Amino acid sequence: MKTVIVLLLLMSPMLESNNLILTHDGEEIYTSPPEQLLPHNILFPFIDQLKIDNVIGQVQEQVAKAPVDAKIGESGEIVPERVGYELHRKNFMSKLYNYLYEGGKNRFEVPLLPIHPKVDRELLANIRTQQIGHYVTYFNSHNKERSHNIKLAAKGIDSHVVFPGETFSFNKVVGKRTKEKGYKPAPVIVKGEVTEGIGGGICQVSSTLYNAVDNAGVKIKERYSHSKRVPYVPKGRDATVSWYGPDFTFKNDYNQPLLLRAKIYGGQLSVSVYSSDVIDFNSRKIPGASKKLPDEIHLDSHDNGF
Repeated sequence: MKTVIVLLLLMSPMLESNNLILTHDGEEIYTSPPEQLLPHNILFPFIDQLKIDNVIGQVQEQVAKAPVDAKIGESGEIVPERVGYELHRKNFMSKLYNYLYEGGKNRFEVPLLPIHPKVDRELLANIRTQQIGHYVTYFNSHNKERSHNIKLAAKGIDSHVVFPGETFSFNKVVGKRTKEKGYKPAPVIVKGEVTEGIGGGICQVSSTLYNAVDNAGVKIKERYSHSKRVPYVPKGRDATVSWYGPDFTFKNDYNQPLLLRAKIYGGQLSVSVYSSDVIDFNSRKIPGASKKLPDEIHLDSHDNGF
């Protein structure tokens, strides 16, 4: 028994009075005395995994940075991608063990693992060369709230790349349409129908996108029409979406990535589909949208709860 105790004592961490200090970009982000990372009972000189996991979680939250894909800028220039980072857990644990058990440095820079974005400058330059699909719809630019929502949703799909075999989801890419994300209430009556509340105008973006990718011959997986005809696309050519309901999805069955571009020109929404010059695609003929704008009757927000 004495031998076992001696061995355990020899295995005990070489604790120093110095606190553990973790830094990121030269600044301290975490400080802790070593005993807080270990069980209290000296006969069990091992790290406390729950405490270590808590430290890892705190550090990861402070150092994590999501990668940012390259995109097309306002002037048509390619905005470079940005590499993301997360905690390199294996290297971090190695440094931590060295500190606790071997008397290593008590202060060290948190090791990071780079996360490379899916879309870089080279890829964008390659797949912006050939337009394979295009569609334009029109809206009343004087309706500020609805126009704002259309611009916001269009920005959400602009420069998005759909890789071969990948399925695009409008709801997933654009995200939930909320006040916190900048969407505004746009209650209007179009041809006798109250169209939308928060996020009014979003379905015009999804419908324009649907016609653009259909023009490109892309495989449509999920599409639903409104219960009543909408004025911005021909009958049967709309794609209604709702965060808690219908989605619009399509699959890229081509062997090249697809680049989506969405632009606003006054009261005109333009969505285009691009790819590389080696893509073999089969376009479809799509009926164009009417340029005539419907009459809109703005609702009193106090009377209608918007």
